[in-house]
Amino acid sequence: MLDQLFAGSLDDARARRQTRPYSVVEAEALQRTPALDALEFLAPADHIKVIAEVKRASPSRGDLAEIADPQVLAARYESGGASVVSVLTEERRFKGSLDDLEAVRKAVSIPVLRKDFIGDEYQVLEARAAGADLVLLIVAALPQATLQRLYTFIRELGMTPLVEAHSADEVARSVDLGSQLIGVNARDLQTFELDRELFGRVADQIPAGVIRVAESAVLEVADVERYRSAGADAVLVGEALVTGDPVATLQSFLSV
Repeated sequence: MLDQLFAGSLDDARARRQTRPYSVVEAEALQRTPALDALEFLAPADHIKVIAEVKRASPSRGDLAEIADPQVLAARYESGGASVVSVLTEERRFKGSLDDLEAVRKAVSIPVLRKDFIGDEYQVLEARAAGADLVLLIVAALPQATLQRLYTFIRELGMTPLVEAHSADEVARSVDLGSQLIGVNARDLQTFELDRELFGRVADQIPAGVIRVAESAVLEVADVERYRSAGADAVLVGEALVTGDPVATLQSFLSV
């Protein structure tokens, strides 16, 4: 599944590049207002921080929410206390788009994450051109040399890489990059099965001073409490927010 998702995203990026060449997107990226410092917004506090996701669908759950106007949802996330808005831009299985990202950037004053299957510099430039402040890098799908190259490129553009791991080995690879923001995803992107205890097993491998983000399996307050007690500084939440009252759900999570 992960290989298919990456192949699809890269194919879609190549198709966009036919009408919007690298040089055009690069110029747009360099003309954007500088990215917000996501590390500042996600810095550890006396309560959990939340990365709230604009998410219409997923391969594991199918359709979740229509989200006709992502700007409205993102504004509600910000009013509810989210520290970052994550926007899924993958088109085929998650039904997102770069248009969603641009719309959200216009609607909020907090950092915005491009969450997609990023494998080349063109996709990183697209993220900055659309207003992203963070870009997701998935360790499982990238050789270390490619991961390092994209990590460096994201930082050169003034953005923050969110480096996502799914195992102890991948956490070690994330640390080797020098990452200051590491996410641990409980969902195995090869099988899409959940391991709710993964974060607790690997959190101690993440050095002090690095912001720890727990991803997936966050549906209720008890899930947030479990992650918080295991050392999470932030949680990334999608399904629980788009299928319920986003503001009420956010505020219940932020009480942890």
